[in-house]
Amino acid sequence: MALHAVAGPRRTVSVLAAGLAAAAALAVFTVPVGTAVAVPVIPAPVAAAPTPPVVTAPAPPATTARAEAGDLVPHPAVVAGPGSIGPGTVTETTGAGLCTAGFVFTAGERTFLGQAAHCGGTGGETETDGCTSDAVPLGTPVLVHGRDGTVTGTLAWSSWNTMQARGERDPDVCAYNDLALVELPAGARPSVGAAVPFFGGPGAVRTAPLPAGTPVYGLTNPPGAGGVRTVGVRAGAAAAEVGGGWGHAVFAVQDGVAGESGSPLLDAQGRAIGVLSSLTTTEDLPSIEYTDLARALDYAARTDGPAGLTLAGGPAFTAAPAGVDPRALATPAGPGLG
Repeated sequence: MALHAVAGPRRTVSVLAAGLAAAAALAVFTVPVGTAVAVPVIPAPVAAAPTPPVVTAPAPPATTARAEAGDLVPHPAVVAGPGSIGPGTVTETTGAGLCTAGFVFTAGERTFLGQAAHCGGTGGETETDGCTSDAVPLGTPVLVHGRDGTVTGTLAWSSWNTMQARGERDPDVCAYNDLALVELPAGARPSVGAAVPFFGGPGAVRTAPLPAGTPVYGLTNPPGAGGVRTVGVRAGAAAAEVGGGWGHAVFAVQDGVAGESGSPLLDAQGRAIGVLSSLTTTEDLPSIEYTDLARALDYAARTDGPAGLTLAGGPAFTAAPAGVDPRALATPAGPGLG
């Protein structure tokens, strides 16, 4: 599905992937801390020429971009370190799209991989309002491409489905509450790992505001020559809160690309801030928007989310991972950042 330019001062792109019905299974991997792994996937579409942004505007994203794409046994253990499945793993939601997974969660004996709710969206690129956009139903199979093979998970909860069922009308919530949970099969092996590649963490969920200029850390997953993707580091600085605090706009040196939706964002203490939801291209710096995880989890807890849903903790966080070029960790300066 091609990108569309949108008239007006702002152009926002929700990064996701589509066309799964015709896509073959992909050999995609999660990577251990400090390691980049190249994996083949379908090339992402080429973005149209950018137009100037207004990153503080609370309006919902205007367009989306999608990269084409037995019996119960004891549930998989969630280890703090890296595993075959975890943050950075590529997911394919049947009938919808391809994304990059965020954090790992548990609820009793159940284990979930987080992704953006719009990863299950089936509408056009301009259908970005979670309260009105078409989406696959709960129970839809989701292929989870781990380092040691692919397993089939299930879309177990989605903010989009819940908001539509409840008749949510708050425009900020509809625009920025973008979290879904993929339940992993009880027999998934090897173990699921909570570690965020390169950086480690998460240690907790950040509940405090995110002031402009705050250093933040995440993952890239861009396609290279021949459609090969390599999970890498993203360093940035908070630009502004959007959607009344339901989202965070981030300036980063590395552009966001289709297929990175759902990927995690951490602060300098290793606390989980959010999951990648959309991006705004600019003439100088890209602004990437992340759904606020604390608010999204609270919404799940007070509606119909899994009882006892808890973020799985990872190992100690570092803002300077070994073997990573320091230039890749440079924090950009931008409007309002000093």
